[in-house]
Amino acid sequence: MHSLRKLLQAAITLCLAACLTLLTACSGGAKAIDRADLTYEDIHNTGLANDCATLPESARGTIALQAGSRYQLKEMCFHPSTVAVKGEPANKRQEAQFVDGRILTRYTSSLDSVFGDLTVEGSGLRFKELGGIDFQPITVLLPGGEEVPFTFSSKLLDATAEGTNLSTSTDFEGPYRTPSYRTSNFLDPKGRGLTTGYSSAMGLVPAGDDEELRKENVKRYVDGSGTMNFSITRLDAQTGEFAGVFTAIQPSDTDMGTKKVVDVKVSGELYGRLEAA
Repeated sequence: MHSLRKLLQAAITLCLAACLTLLTACSGGAKAIDRADLTYEDIHNTGLANDCATLPESARGTIALQAGSRYQLKEMCFHPSTVAVKGEPANKRQEAQFVDGRILTRYTSSLDSVFGDLTVEGSGLRFKELGGIDFQPITVLLPGGEEVPFTFSSKLLDATAEGTNLSTSTDFEGPYRTPSYRTSNFLDPKGRGLTTGYSSAMGLVPAGDDEELRKENVKRYVDGSGTMNFSITRLDAQTGEFAGVFTAIQPSDTDMGTKKVVDVKVSGELYGRLEAA
Protein backbone atom coordinates (compact mmCIF):
# COMPACT_ATOMS: atom_id res chain seq x y z
CA MET A 1 0.00 0.00 0.00
CA HIS A 2 2.84 2.34 0.89
CA SER A 3 4.54 1.65 -2.47
CA LEU A 4 1.28 2.30 -4.34
CA ARG A 5 0.89 5.68 -2.58
CA LYS A 6 4.42 6.66 -3.63
CA LEU A 7 3.71 5.71 -7.22
CA LEU A 8 0.53 7.80 -7.22
CA GLN A 9 2.38 10.80 -5.76
CA ALA A 10 5.11 10.51 -8.40
CA ALA A 11 2.52 10.30 -11.18
CA ILE A 12 0.67 13.38 -9.90
CA THR A 13 3.96 15.32 -9.65
CA LEU A 14 4.88 14.47 -13.25
CA CYS A 15 1.40 15.44 -14.46
CA LEU A 16 1.54 18.82 -12.69
CA ALA A 17 5.03 19.49 -14.08
CA ALA A 18 3.85 18.73 -17.62
CA CYS A 19 0.81 21.00 -17.24
CA LEU A 20 2.96 23.82 -15.87
CA THR A 21 5.37 23.48 -18.79
CA LEU A 22 2.49 23.59 -21.28
CA LEU A 23 0.97 26.68 -19.66
CA THR A 24 4.34 28.46 -19.69
CA ALA A 25 4.85 27.72 -23.38
CA CYS A 26 1.35 28.92 -24.28
CA SER A 27 1.53 32.10 -22.21
CA GLY A 28 4.76 33.56 -23.55
CA GLY A 29 7.19 31.06 -24.94
CA ALA A 30 5.87 31.32 -28.49
CA LYS A 31 6.67 35.04 -28.63
CA ALA A 32 10.35 34.36 -28.00
CA ILE A 33 10.69 31.97 -30.96
CA ASP A 34 12.42 33.38 -34.02
CA ARG A 35 10.17 33.32 -37.09
CA ALA A 36 13.07 31.88 -39.11
CA ASP A 37 12.83 28.66 -37.11
CA LEU A 38 9.12 28.18 -37.81
CA THR A 39 7.57 26.17 -40.64
CA TYR A 40 4.70 27.30 -42.85
CA GLU A 41 2.28 25.21 -40.77
CA ASP A 42 3.52 26.92 -37.60
CA ILE A 43 2.76 30.38 -39.05
CA HIS A 44 -0.32 29.74 -41.22
CA ASN A 45 -3.45 31.49 -39.83
CA THR A 46 -1.71 32.46 -36.58
CA GLY A 47 -0.93 36.13 -37.31
CA LEU A 48 2.79 35.61 -36.69
CA ALA A 49 3.59 36.58 -40.28
CA ASN A 50 2.23 40.05 -39.51
CA ASP A 51 4.73 40.57 -36.67
CA CYS A 52 8.15 42.08 -37.21
CA ALA A 53 11.32 40.35 -36.07
CA THR A 54 13.05 42.01 -33.16
CA LEU A 55 16.28 42.18 -31.18
CA PRO A 56 16.93 41.75 -27.44
CA GLU A 57 16.93 44.83 -25.25
CA SER A 58 20.66 44.33 -24.68
CA ALA A 59 21.45 44.93 -28.38
CA ARG A 60 23.44 48.15 -28.30
CA GLY A 61 26.03 49.21 -30.84
CA THR A 62 27.23 51.72 -33.43
CA ILE A 63 28.05 51.31 -37.10
CA ALA A 64 30.26 53.99 -38.64
CA LEU A 65 29.28 54.87 -42.23
CA GLN A 66 31.73 56.25 -44.76
CA ALA A 67 30.91 59.09 -47.14
CA GLY A 68 30.99 57.90 -50.75
CA SER A 69 30.22 54.29 -49.84
CA ARG A 70 26.89 52.73 -50.84
CA TYR A 71 24.59 51.18 -48.27
CA GLN A 72 21.07 49.78 -48.24
CA LEU A 73 18.48 49.24 -45.54
CA LYS A 74 16.81 45.91 -46.29
CA GLU A 75 14.11 43.62 -44.90
CA MET A 76 12.48 46.60 -43.20
CA CYS A 77 9.25 45.82 -41.42
CA PHE A 78 6.74 48.34 -40.00
CA HIS A 79 4.14 46.74 -37.72
CA PRO A 80 1.30 49.09 -36.63
CA SER A 81 0.30 48.56 -33.01
CA THR A 82 -1.90 51.62 -32.47
CA VAL A 83 -3.89 53.83 -34.84
CA ALA A 84 -5.52 57.14 -33.88
CA VAL A 85 -7.76 59.39 -35.97
CA LYS A 86 -7.98 63.16 -35.52
CA GLY A 87 -11.57 64.08 -34.66
CA GLU A 88 -13.54 67.30 -34.85
CA PRO A 89 -13.09 69.67 -31.86
CA ALA A 90 -16.10 70.25 -29.60
CA ASN A 91 -15.87 74.01 -30.25
CA LYS A 92 -13.68 76.50 -32.11
CA ARG A 93 -11.62 77.24 -29.02
CA GLN A 94 -10.39 73.67 -28.72
CA GLU A 95 -7.85 71.91 -30.87
CA ALA A 96 -8.68 68.67 -32.64
CA GLN A 97 -7.37 65.63 -30.77
CA PHE A 98 -6.38 62.16 -31.98
CA VAL A 99 -8.80 59.45 -30.85
CA ASP A 100 -7.50 55.88 -30.53
CA GLY A 101 -9.26 53.31 -32.68
CA ARG A 102 -9.21 49.54 -33.06
CA ILE A 103 -7.56 48.00 -36.11
CA LEU A 104 -10.08 45.78 -37.88
CA THR A 105 -7.59 44.47 -40.43
CA ARG A 106 -6.21 41.36 -38.73
CA TYR A 107 -3.22 39.71 -40.40
CA THR A 108 -2.20 42.04 -43.25
CA SER A 109 -1.50 45.41 -41.65
CA SER A 110 2.32 45.36 -41.65
CA LEU A 111 4.70 46.61 -44.31
CA ASP A 112 7.44 44.08 -44.99
CA SER A 113 10.57 43.50 -47.10
CA VAL A 114 10.89 47.26 -47.60
CA PHE A 115 14.29 48.37 -48.89
CA GLY A 116 16.07 51.51 -50.03
CA ASP A 117 19.37 53.36 -50.37
CA LEU A 118 21.18 54.86 -47.38
CA THR A 119 23.79 57.53 -48.08
CA VAL A 120 25.98 59.88 -46.07
CA GLU A 121 25.29 63.46 -47.13
CA GLY A 122 27.41 66.07 -45.38
CA SER A 123 26.96 65.62 -41.65
CA GLY A 124 23.81 63.54 -41.92
CA LEU A 125 22.19 60.39 -43.34
CA ARG A 126 19.53 60.06 -46.02
CA PHE A 127 17.28 57.06 -46.66
CA LYS A 128 15.32 56.80 -49.93
CA GLU A 129 12.79 53.95 -50.12
CA LEU A 130 12.82 51.97 -53.37
CA GLY A 131 10.31 49.15 -52.98
CA GLY A 132 8.99 46.12 -51.12
CA ILE A 133 5.56 45.34 -49.69
CA ASP A 134 5.25 49.04 -48.98
CA PHE A 135 1.50 49.65 -48.69
CA GLN A 136 -1.40 47.94 -46.94
CA PRO A 137 -5.13 48.84 -46.87
CA ILE A 138 -6.25 49.16 -43.24
CA THR A 139 -9.60 49.95 -41.62
CA VAL A 140 -9.85 51.28 -38.07
CA LEU A 141 -12.98 51.37 -35.89
CA LEU A 142 -13.54 54.47 -33.75
CA PRO A 143 -15.32 54.42 -30.36
CA GLY A 144 -18.52 55.89 -31.86
CA GLY A 145 -18.78 53.10 -34.43
CA GLU A 146 -17.37 54.98 -37.43
CA GLU A 147 -15.01 53.01 -39.66
CA VAL A 148 -12.09 54.91 -41.20
CA PRO A 149 -10.21 53.23 -44.08
CA PHE A 150 -6.73 54.34 -45.18
CA THR A 151 -3.69 53.02 -47.02
CA PHE A 152 -0.74 52.64 -44.66
CA SER A 153 2.37 53.21 -46.76
CA SER A 154 6.10 53.89 -46.90
CA LYS A 155 6.21 54.53 -50.66
CA LEU A 156 8.97 56.92 -51.76
CA LEU A 157 9.90 57.63 -48.14
CA ASP A 158 12.67 60.22 -48.17
CA ALA A 159 13.96 60.49 -44.60
CA THR A 160 17.01 62.17 -43.12
CA ALA A 161 18.86 61.84 -39.81
CA GLU A 162 21.66 63.71 -38.07
CA GLY A 163 25.11 62.17 -37.71
CA THR A 164 27.13 59.80 -39.87
CA ASN A 165 26.80 56.74 -37.62
CA LEU A 166 23.94 54.29 -37.33
CA SER A 167 23.29 53.88 -33.63
CA THR A 168 20.60 53.53 -30.99
CA SER A 169 20.15 57.31 -31.01
CA THR A 170 19.53 57.64 -34.78
CA ASP A 171 16.18 59.23 -35.67
CA PHE A 172 14.96 59.44 -39.28
CA GLU A 173 12.13 61.68 -40.44
CA GLY A 174 10.71 62.51 -43.86
CA PRO A 175 7.73 62.53 -46.22
CA TYR A 176 6.22 59.61 -48.15
CA ARG A 177 3.41 58.94 -50.63
CA THR A 178 0.06 57.37 -49.71
CA PRO A 179 -1.84 55.72 -52.59
CA SER A 180 -5.62 55.81 -52.87
CA TYR A 181 -7.51 53.16 -50.90
CA ARG A 182 -9.71 52.55 -53.97
CA THR A 183 -8.35 51.60 -57.38
CA SER A 184 -9.52 53.08 -60.68
CA ASN A 185 -11.67 49.98 -61.39
CA PHE A 186 -13.68 50.29 -58.17
CA LEU A 187 -17.45 50.63 -58.60
CA ASP A 188 -19.70 52.18 -55.96
CA PRO A 189 -23.11 50.62 -55.11
CA LYS A 190 -24.73 52.58 -57.97
CA GLY A 191 -22.22 51.32 -60.54
CA ARG A 192 -20.18 54.52 -60.81
CA GLY A 193 -16.42 54.36 -61.23
CA LEU A 194 -13.34 56.14 -62.55
CA THR A 195 -12.46 54.00 -65.57
CA THR A 196 -15.49 51.67 -65.64
CA GLY A 197 -19.21 51.88 -64.86
CA TYR A 198 -21.60 54.80 -65.29
CA SER A 199 -20.65 58.44 -65.11
CA SER A 200 -23.77 59.07 -63.00
CA ALA A 201 -26.31 56.94 -61.15
CA MET A 202 -29.15 55.56 -63.27
CA GLY A 203 -32.38 57.48 -62.73
CA LEU A 204 -30.56 60.42 -61.16
CA VAL A 205 -30.37 63.72 -63.03
CA PRO A 206 -27.10 65.40 -62.02
CA ALA A 207 -27.41 69.03 -61.09
CA GLY A 208 -24.44 71.09 -62.21
CA ASP A 209 -24.58 73.32 -59.16
CA ASP A 210 -24.95 70.49 -56.60
CA GLU A 211 -21.52 69.87 -55.10
CA GLU A 212 -22.53 66.68 -53.29
CA LEU A 213 -23.89 65.10 -56.48
CA ARG A 214 -20.84 66.16 -58.46
CA LYS A 215 -18.46 64.53 -55.94
CA GLU A 216 -20.44 61.28 -56.03
CA ASN A 217 -20.71 61.20 -59.83
CA VAL A 218 -17.16 62.28 -60.75
CA LYS A 219 -14.78 59.76 -59.24
CA ARG A 220 -11.13 60.76 -58.70
CA TYR A 221 -7.96 58.87 -57.87
CA VAL A 222 -6.65 60.88 -54.91
CA ASP A 223 -3.07 60.40 -53.75
CA GLY A 224 -1.83 61.82 -50.49
CA SER A 225 1.37 62.38 -48.56
CA GLY A 226 2.39 61.68 -45.00
CA THR A 227 5.34 62.16 -42.68
CA MET A 228 7.12 59.31 -40.90
CA ASN A 229 9.58 59.32 -38.03
CA PHE A 230 11.39 56.12 -37.13
CA SER A 231 13.92 55.73 -34.34
CA ILE A 232 16.50 52.97 -33.87
CA THR A 233 16.54 51.76 -30.27
CA ARG A 234 18.39 48.42 -30.63
CA LEU A 235 21.26 47.56 -32.96
CA ASP A 236 23.56 44.59 -33.56
CA ALA A 237 26.77 45.89 -35.12
CA GLN A 238 27.91 42.40 -36.17
CA THR A 239 24.83 41.43 -38.18
CA GLY A 240 23.72 44.96 -39.14
CA GLU A 241 20.25 44.30 -37.72
CA PHE A 242 18.32 47.07 -36.02
CA ALA A 243 14.96 47.46 -34.32
CA GLY A 244 12.99 50.40 -33.03
CA VAL A 245 9.73 52.31 -33.19
CA PHE A 246 7.98 54.51 -35.74
CA THR A 247 5.20 57.10 -35.88
CA ALA A 248 3.53 58.23 -39.09
CA ILE A 249 0.85 60.85 -39.73
CA GLN A 250 -0.97 60.56 -43.04
CA PRO A 251 -4.38 61.24 -44.64
CA SER A 252 -7.31 58.86 -44.56
CA ASP A 253 -9.12 57.59 -47.65
CA THR A 254 -11.42 59.95 -49.57
CA ASP A 255 -13.54 57.19 -51.19
CA MET A 256 -12.59 58.41 -54.68
CA GLY A 257 -12.99 62.08 -53.73
CA THR A 258 -16.36 61.87 -51.99
CA LYS A 259 -15.31 61.99 -48.33
CA LYS A 260 -13.48 64.56 -46.25
CA VAL A 261 -9.87 63.70 -45.45
CA VAL A 262 -8.88 63.27 -41.80
CA ASP A 263 -5.43 62.79 -40.31
CA VAL A 264 -4.46 59.29 -39.16
CA LYS A 265 -1.56 58.62 -36.76
CA VAL A 266 0.02 55.17 -36.99
CA SER A 267 2.55 53.96 -34.39
CA GLY A 268 4.31 50.65 -34.01
CA GLU A 269 7.47 48.59 -34.16
CA LEU A 270 10.30 48.65 -36.69
CA TYR A 271 12.89 46.11 -37.85
CA GLY A 272 15.53 46.14 -40.60
CA ARG A 273 19.06 45.31 -41.62
CA LEU A 274 21.96 47.44 -42.87
CA GLU A 275 24.00 46.06 -45.75
CA ALA A 276 26.77 47.42 -47.96
CA ALA A 277 25.46 47.87 -51.52
